[in-house]
Amino acid sequence: MNDTALLTLIIFAPTIGALFVALCNPKADGRMRAIANAASLVSLVLSIGAWWYKFDSSVGGMQMVVNHTWIATWNVNYQLGLDGISLPLVLLTCLISYLALLASTSITKAVKGYLILFLLLETGMLGVFLALDFFLFYVFWEVMLLPMYFLIGVWGGPRREYAAIKFFLYTLVGSVLMLIALLMFYFDSGGSSFGKTFDIVALAQIGQGRDASYQFTPFVQMTAFILLFIGFAIKVPVFPFHTWLPDAHVEAPTPISMILAGVLLKMGGYGIIRIAFPICPIGAQYAAHALVVLGVVSILYGAFAAMAQTDFKRLVAYSSVSHMGYVLLGIAVWKLTEGTGETVGRDYWQMGMNGAMFQMIAHGISSPGMFFIVGVIYERVHHRDLNQFGGLMGLMPLYSGLAVGIFFAGLGLPGLCGFIGEIFTVLSTWNYNPLYAILAASGVILTAGYILWTVQRVYLGAEYKGPHAEGITPITDREFGIAAVLLALCIVLGVYPELLFSQMRASVDLLVDNLANTKGLIKAAADVTGL
Repeated sequence: MNDTALLTLIIFAPTIGALFVALCNPKADGRMRAIANAASLVSLVLSIGAWWYKFDSSVGGMQMVVNHTWIATWNVNYQLGLDGISLPLVLLTCLISYLALLASTSITKAVKGYLILFLLLETGMLGVFLALDFFLFYVFWEVMLLPMYFLIGVWGGPRREYAAIKFFLYTLVGSVLMLIALLMFYFDSGGSSFGKTFDIVALAQIGQGRDASYQFTPFVQMTAFILLFIGFAIKVPVFPFHTWLPDAHVEAPTPISMILAGVLLKMGGYGIIRIAFPICPIGAQYAAHALVVLGVVSILYGAFAAMAQTDFKRLVAYSSVSHMGYVLLGIAVWKLTEGTGETVGRDYWQMGMNGAMFQMIAHGISSPGMFFIVGVIYERVHHRDLNQFGGLMGLMPLYSGLAVGIFFAGLGLPGLCGFIGEIFTVLSTWNYNPLYAILAASGVILTAGYILWTVQRVYLGAEYKGPHAEGITPITDREFGIAAVLLALCIVLGVYPELLFSQMRASVDLLVDNLANTKGLIKAAADVTGL
């Protein structure tokens, strides 16, 4: 299979499945679910095949590049590709989407519409991680918006309309800002050797001063970086752009919460790494300190907010704000010496970038697991009040064992996946500023506090005295399979992190090297702007 067919099928296999689901009898739930599961599984198998048979982890640049003219007048291309930054996120998207579909048996209302929207959402997410044309990237980004709006607004909880509209408005604002930056790059790149282009790789070369004909001015880079960062920070989400997330998580059905936590939040971090930093290194450098501060604030705020919650699901939602703060922190710890513009401790910044990437994948596994664990008990007792739980370890020992393992992965326990990204990020931050490193490390302690307190309130302690005690039944084989897969991955990546680092290291190091080599560009900008 050639690269065009392979990458296209990875993206659009779910859409093909959605078309077949649309042709089914609305009452044929079993058949529609089987088609949807098969379509998602095809994307998963093909992405694993692309990794196993075609991807070379020693190459830092783009591989399997597909480039076909789409809209010739505007120089828009159907341009796809993979590198060590996008591949892990593609695999994560396919896996979490498939597991979330398996977890969708609790959806009994309008199953046909739910499955169609879910599959379209998966296509949009995969397209974002594979697109190398900024216009195409933006199209897939927008394709993702509407299905998620309806999946929350139709199949969510009592306040689903409010949560869906809030999600839509926040994301739409970010999309508009991104569109402005996209147009700035397109029209301003006309003087380059590429001409007016949406090519993300070409735009990065222009922004980094590696095009002999032209480079983006400091004003363009700074302005575009602010627009892009806000757009992507909303999705991460970074404080203070995070307020849509708890409402969306609490009202979304369990499978959609798994997708939100496992994949959608990673799109923001990916956008910062793939687009904002490479194309706008001047803007990134001048904003680095503010980004580090926002990362630390997100870590601490999210942890304190989680500790204050009594709603089980809202607690997990705020934990995502805290954990994703480490991602922003690891990306942003880019420190330059005054005068020469040399990167201080380039190896530490590489460590931070690798730690940020690892944290995205680790959180993309543990957080969906936590939301699934919450969903399993919610379907039985129909409440999420932490003060009304207790003693589940004795009533559901297998479920409780899986739950404790997954929550400990989110806690950052050594030997599980959550530890690696956080410790790498904190170590890299010490090179930037020891005080920020200490504050970020304190987030680990706070996380341990609210996770252990949650485990004590829900699974240990006195006998369960909450409502619907008669509904507490042993975990089913389907539920066990989903949770066991996620826990197994938490253990594998925690014990052998090189499995992931080996795939992404070359690409992350190439990105850091390219940005560090813009020292002359940044110094010249400093001389011009006086900043």
